[in-house]
Amino acid sequence: MIEELASVVLTTNLPERGLQAGDIGTVVLVHQEGEGYTVEFMTLSGDTVAVVTVTALQVRPIRTNEIAHVRELVAA
Repeated sequence: MIEELASVVLTTNLPERGLQAGDIGTVVLVHQEGEGYTVEFMTLSGDTVAVVTVTALQVRPIRTNEIAHVRELVAA
């Protein structure tokens, strides 16, 4: 189970929220012992883009051999 305040990677696109697979967010709430999560996605300057509730299949933990990549935010 992913813990609160852990960084996670989105595994599916959420175009209605302006989010793409690969975006990095922070778990702010764990639902039903890890069946779902509320995740906050922010810009690098700290502005919140979206707070979404997703299933456990829609996010995964960050792996130690990964590097972040930057993309410009496009309004949803």
